[in-house]
Amino acid sequence: MKIMIQTETAVETAAVTPSPAKRDFAQLWQNYGTFGVLVILLVLSSALSPQYFLTTDNLLQVLLQSSVMVLLACGVFFTILIAGIDLSVGSMLALTGMVTAQLMMAGCPFWLAILLGGVLLGGLLGAVNGLLVNLTGLHPFIITLGTVAIYRGVTLIISNAASVFGFDPRFGDIIAGRVVGVPVPVLIALVVAGVLWFVTKYTRLGRNIYALGGNAQAAYFSGINVKLHTLVVFVISGICAGIAGVITVARTSAAEPNAGVGFETFAIASAIIGGTSFFGGRGKIPGVVVGGLIIGVINNILNLLNVQSYYQQIVMGALIIAAVTVDKFFGKKNAR
Repeated sequence: MKIMIQTETAVETAAVTPSPAKRDFAQLWQNYGTFGVLVILLVLSSALSPQYFLTTDNLLQVLLQSSVMVLLACGVFFTILIAGIDLSVGSMLALTGMVTAQLMMAGCPFWLAILLGGVLLGGLLGAVNGLLVNLTGLHPFIITLGTVAIYRGVTLIISNAASVFGFDPRFGDIIAGRVVGVPVPVLIALVVAGVLWFVTKYTRLGRNIYALGGNAQAAYFSGINVKLHTLVVFVISGICAGIAGVITVARTSAAEPNAGVGFETFAIASAIIGGTSFFGGRGKIPGVVVGGLIIGVINNILNLLNVQSYYQQIVMGALIIAAVTVDKFFGKKNAR
């Protein structure tokens, strides 16, 4: 009987343990997969549009277009890291951008409008999401599915569904300008990503967030304040969306009530393609940045090839499914 039990246990262990080849591929994918996809896309894009894609102006345009996606993806990254999600980033982008513009129209200095309407309001909207998740106990998907409509509705109400423009031109000149030829939004996105990378890698807050995503119950019993860290995660997401809203208004010289529609799809795709596990507990900010660049390159080459924007949505959806599938079969469990 003892021999039979040991044999059955050995068979079960062999069935669960992945092959060495599978483990090697999983490790290779986690370390270099996202960057490899970006390189392949750059090569393909260069071949499909040799006259335009590799020009300096176009590459800078890719970086500029990717900056907003990177900011939103960095915020969404933290919510996915705790096995949650934030579907409201597009609506928060629109609302913070609209309030920032209205504050400037009311005579508020542009730097104060950025601080109040962008950063502070973004953090408050994120805090509302986090508080609702904590108070109701509902999954963040449900909460942010509701707030995405609420925030968009508030944006339409305070703007009367009309664009706001004609504010201080220095706002656009500074936020949407260039420093040594590099667009300021790109620099802002890199600074924000750098700060968040430091938080995840070198601070107790970052380690606790990873632990929370890996196993919320174990994190709770180890003394981690689950509700506080959940709140912080959504505040970070809101601040990132607020900064993205400010940049969007500066780039277009107008605040649009429908700005950011569908951006949550691009943000989630950037994070997932960047190696963030949809099941929580695993992912890195550099991968998210590369994921945002991948989205930017795809959108850019499709535009250069005169492909309708509708097809971009199909591509994003397919990429999300593919990335989650790869994560499921070659992710954390199989990589052990």
